[in-house]
Amino acid sequence: MIRSPLMTVMTDAVMKASRSLKRDFGEVENLQVSRKGPGDFVSAADRKAEKILREALEKARPGYGFVMEEQGVVEGTDQSHRWHIDPLDGTTNFLHGLPQFAISIGLERDGQIVAGVIYDPAKDELFISEKGKGAYLNNRRIRVAARTDVPDAVVACGLPHIGKGDHGLFLRECAAVMGNVGGMRRWGAAALDLAYVACGRFDAYWERGLNTWDIAAGILMIREAGGFVSDADGGSDPMAKGSVACGNEVMHRELLKLLKKAKG
Repeated sequence: MIRSPLMTVMTDAVMKASRSLKRDFGEVENLQVSRKGPGDFVSAADRKAEKILREALEKARPGYGFVMEEQGVVEGTDQSHRWHIDPLDGTTNFLHGLPQFAISIGLERDGQIVAGVIYDPAKDELFISEKGKGAYLNNRRIRVAARTDVPDAVVACGLPHIGKGDHGLFLRECAAVMGNVGGMRRWGAAALDLAYVACGRFDAYWERGLNTWDIAAGILMIREAGGFVSDADGGSDPMAKGSVACGNEVMHRELLKLLKKAKG
């Protein structure tokens, strides 16, 4: 387990926000039957969780900047550090009462992600990582899967939806991948997809059209768990490109080959 002061700050903030999300998740299930629907309620839950996270982190580390889903970029007096925060990754799942969502925080220092926390309130699973100190799930050290036979692999992906992404490209990529692997999954929360690669539940994962707060924590987690991460075209800066491909060394390489073939 990582017991640094930084990790204590991050996990404490996440746990505070998670209590609010857990209460709201119980309410959103009841709202499914209302005529208006739960959309406005979920937006409020998202903003409330982000406010809790920001206040806790500002108190502990005054001057750090923020990159947030709801409030956008907030410049800090400390130009070396900024938090990338997703208070509710998997909003659509949350909206529909599906218990697959997470809080994600990544800390950037001088352009590099140095710490990450991903917490799944529904399953009480806490994924943490700090640069050079490994990655952990609920006090247990985690590693990416050792599987190297692509036909046995379970690969996760993200699906573009209405008004978002290149649907034609995804269909070509999906066809290229699913014809070669043992199974594909789309669970709807990028932070958890990354965490699941880090702990060996998924063998590989790719997605396009992402934001820094979706992937900052998870990128570090996979690397600290012995995995490889790039953008979906093989580039070295997934946060700048807004896409990701990852897995162990073999799975990452083979996934990139399949994605490249799909692009033509």
